Amino acid sequence: MSGNSIFTKPLAQKIRADSLRMVYKANASHIGACLSMADLLAVLYGEILQVDPEQPDWSERDRFILSKGHGTAILYAVLAERGFFSSQWLDTYFQDGSVLVGHATRHGVPGVEVSTGSLGHGLPIGCGMALAAKRGKQPHRVFVMLSDGELDEGSNWEAILFAPQHQLDNLVAIVDYNKIQSFGVVSEVMELAPLGDKWSAFRWAVREIDGHDHAQIESALGSVPFEMGKPSVIIAHTTKGKGVSFMENKLEWHYKSPNTEQLAQALAELEMTE
Repeated sequence: MSGNSIFTKPLAQKIRADSLRMVYKANASHIGACLSMADLLAVLYGEILQVDPEQPDWSERDRFILSKGHGTAILYAVLAERGFFSSQWLDTYFQDGSVLVGHATRHGVPGVEVSTGSLGHGLPIGCGMALAAKRGKQPHRVFVMLSDGELDEGSNWEAILFAPQHQLDNLVAIVDYNKIQSFGVVSEVMELAPLGDKWSAFRWAVREIDGHDHAQIESALGSVPFEMGKPSVIIAHTTKGKGVSFMENKLEWHYKSPNTEQLAQALAELEMTE
């Protein structure tokens, strides 16, 4: 599948650059977590999700939940690019009085379905949305983006048990598997491997992909549900800080904000790879 990367790749680079500027201006954190999921969000919002920025509460829209709510800068960036609100809002990110607060927040922000930030809540909420859609015979789907470190939360595994029990094949979990969490490498903090086998054992239909390959991302997202009667999970192998050489695979960029020189270097690198 060739995909539409001629559109989604530039979108991914644009939202990477936007999120870098936002985090720099706000002196905020979590830029590494934003950059790792840029390609996934670009394909989701560029090709997959049935949404209407002119009608953000359209009843038949697909629902997207950013369970890893700390990575919200890049979610706001892609929503602005899709026209849910003015790109000028991005200049107010994490500023006093702004609706664009530091974790994903629904209040006052068109396109944000659920306020998140306390990890482990997104997938349980997604299960409820998907179950309601099933029982109401509604056509929309529910997509939930999880971090790998977030899978240490037991509430996720309750939801992972729940979804196949209720045959929620309108539910898609996406794991941003960048293998670095807030205090260390995932394999050292709490080993998840073999992650695909765990989801399979819990009766999910599983596909593992390169989370930066747009053709693979679109092929996987365009093929859900992978099995009728089963929820789908896409385990996306990604790189923390993807696209900026000095941030890639570096734990400190879970928390650090770039200084002026680092911002300039990061933006220059993104321009070179467009």
